[in-house]
Amino acid sequence: MKKTLLLSALSSAILLSGCGEQNQGPNQAQAPLVAVESAQMVSHQASKSYIGRVEAVEDTNITAQVTGYLQQRHFEEGQMVEKGQLLYSIEPSSFKAQVASAKASVAQATAALKKAELDFQRGKNLLPKGSISQSEFDNLNAALLGAKAQLEANKAQLHLAEVNLSYTQIKAPFSGRIAQSKVSTGDLVSPQAGILTTLVSLDPVHTSFSISERERLEMGMDRIKSNDEVEASKVEVQVVLENGEKFEHLGQLDYLGNRVNTDTGTIAMRAEVPNPDYRLLPGQHVRVELRQKQSSQVLVVPRRAVQTDLEGNFVMVVAEGNVAERRNVKLGRQLEQGIIVSDGVTQDDIVITQGLQRIRNGVPVRIQQSEQSAE
Repeated sequence: MKKTLLLSALSSAILLSGCGEQNQGPNQAQAPLVAVESAQMVSHQASKSYIGRVEAVEDTNITAQVTGYLQQRHFEEGQMVEKGQLLYSIEPSSFKAQVASAKASVAQATAALKKAELDFQRGKNLLPKGSISQSEFDNLNAALLGAKAQLEANKAQLHLAEVNLSYTQIKAPFSGRIAQSKVSTGDLVSPQAGILTTLVSLDPVHTSFSISERERLEMGMDRIKSNDEVEASKVEVQVVLENGEKFEHLGQLDYLGNRVNTDTGTIAMRAEVPNPDYRLLPGQHVRVELRQKQSSQVLVVPRRAVQTDLEGNFVMVVAEGNVAERRNVKLGRQLEQGIIVSDGVTQDDIVITQGLQRIRNGVPVRIQQSEQSAE
């Protein structure tokens, strides 16, 4: 009888225990364990990157302006030369002779003019007395005018001879680096003989690139009316070399094209970049980053928190009551602190970064520290 009563009591206890578990529902201890981080605001300079090419501000071919034998070369190939520095000398003897002949012609015309002036003055005094006729006086006046014209013509010939003589010394039109010489001492050079060498300026340099029409509108370039306004814009230029190194000098936009390329849908742009150490060379490929001079605050989340499905990009946040909630987002640029997001997440949201494979929208979750691994 005692055994029967004991078995009945145990059975009742088991049944009551089972009913208690059914009434409790899902146990919070059985919710998925997740790691979280807070969305954060960081300072960021918005930028866009383009492929560009370095160009010289000044790039010229050095040619001869007169015909003659090359007397001497005065530079080392590949060196930096200064504006006005002597580069080549052409044999000047024949040109000096032309100058001397022109000077003699000027002196002769000056003497002829002096005589014509004296004759004209005498004729002017004799005409009222009737000593010469009006026709003879007119001839004296014509001779005077002709002598003046001849003097001016001879002076022009002298100036031309002096200019040609100056062309026998070929000088650098600007400072820059000179290339290899294509002629040697003793060669006959002339304006038709071709290029003697080339000269390019290296400080500053231009970096040319193209941007799309959409990016031009986004950056506010449609409101630029002059190159002065380009320089005064809020955009600065960072040049990145092919090895990934950032060039130490920032540039400024100085040119915006006047039309959109109908084949590519892009518009040409150019920046001027200081190059005091001559590290940038014309023809060099670089990456050009346009970025805002003033930084702005942007919202970022860890990259591992972002997921993608057929509806697009989204993150899971911990909503009120420790419930996972889906938020669709638009992604921006990847930064060191995370990825920029918008339209869906605020600075107060807590984003799930680990354990994402075990949760779905509306499911309760348990939170652990982000440095611990999710179970």
